[in-house]
Amino acid sequence: MGPGSPEHSPAPVGFIGLGNMGAPIARRLLSWPGGLVVCDVRPEAAEPFVSEGATAAATPAEVARTARLVSVTVLDDAQVRDVVEGPDGILRTAAPGTVVAVHSTISDSTAVELAQACATHGVHLVDAPVSGGAPGAEKGELAVMVGGPREVYEACKPVFALWAAMPVHAGEVGAGTRMKLARNLLHFISFTAAAEASRLAEAAGIDIAKLGRVVRHTDAITGGAGAVMLRETTAPIAPDDFWHGVFTHVRGLGEKDLSLALSLGERLEVDLPLGTIALRDLGAGFGVGPGEIARRAATATAGAGVGDRSEGDGLDDDGNDHSNDSNGDDEGAR
Repeated sequence: MGPGSPEHSPAPVGFIGLGNMGAPIARRLLSWPGGLVVCDVRPEAAEPFVSEGATAAATPAEVARTARLVSVTVLDDAQVRDVVEGPDGILRTAAPGTVVAVHSTISDSTAVELAQACATHGVHLVDAPVSGGAPGAEKGELAVMVGGPREVYEACKPVFALWAAMPVHAGEVGAGTRMKLARNLLHFISFTAAAEASRLAEAAGIDIAKLGRVVRHTDAITGGAGAVMLRETTAPIAPDDFWHGVFTHVRGLGEKDLSLALSLGERLEVDLPLGTIALRDLGAGFGVGPGEIARRAATATAGAGVGDRSEGDGLDDDGNDHSNDSNGDDEGAR
């Protein structure tokens, strides 16, 4: 199965898609003792690899004639499907035991469907998306999250180790993609939160670039958001559990600082919706429930939604009273 080990006459590996992420990954595979076969829709993209000893292939099918592990790094689900099972796809020529590793971020259902299609040919497909961006690819420090049977994962590891500092077996086919989507959910929500923090800092007269340097410096020390991802479950924590004290302490610090930031935003008339949600949900997310500050804020928000009509009478255009239609959580989320 797969290309074998570097010590025992390994088979060639293939790489399809030599873009910003694919090219630096493939470059590290030039050292694979079994040889490297590369393919890209732009023939010129393969030329630097050929000059260093790789073989260029015109189609994915041509890659799979000799390669026993074929990595795929293309744009989207449609391109992955075409590369795997299209008219010139991998399955046209792949020998039984070949492993197809999809590094593109695609739908987990696409990965499962393609794995099933591959299985009818005796070919194994793993979804193996990566994290770490182009800088991680250049340094060989990517994380790769692999969904597939354990033995297939183990067959890929000697090759993945050439370009990934952190290979992780996520579970069955589709699990690698699900892990990547959860990781990127955090990533891009964090970017949105960074924009919200920047608006607050700008309104307060703070240099945003200097704030960014502080964030990068301190996240490198504390680990950023990943530093609190320590448990194996998101279930509520029992009071006698070790983690209850840890997260209760962090919740207290977080609620205090969030409350102060929201107060500053209110004075500066800067809307901080993610900050409001964070204050409401921080304790529940840690599994210890809201603290006193969050409970007070929820009570105050709920109270502001009823009774006080100094800023409006709560009636719609038809004269119907909707002042009690929203609960405190909904108000806090806006």
